[in-house]
Amino acid sequence: MERKYDLEARLIEFAAAIIAFTDSMVNSKAGNHMANQLLRSGTSPALNYGEAQSGESRKDFIHKMKIVLKELRESGVAIKIIEKARLHHESETIVSLQNECNQLISIFVKSVGTAERNRN
Repeated sequence: MERKYDLEARLIEFAAAIIAFTDSMVNSKAGNHMANQLLRSGTSPALNYGEAQSGESRKDFIHKMKIVLKELRESGVAIKIIEKARLHHESETIVSLQNECNQLISIFVKSVGTAERNRN
């Protein structure tokens, strides 16, 4: 139970960091577009993880966990685009978000794999 809470807490912290990050991005057409994109994909994993915890079946749980993974991957790419296009000026924050995103992706790749093996 403690482990589940830790992962949920990490996803909530990631979402909060994404919110702060997007609020401080360059105010331009591209900056606003990418901020909105990242805001959606970066806050979605915490919400979908909460939904997965009450999955109606093992199949539903796996499906929702895959959505979490998809949104994390999308966030990772968005952060790379933001960095490359210089739409945010805090390189330390970019590196920190990218590292956390990569760690979360690794965790969910393993979780989905385990859940799929246990389903069979």
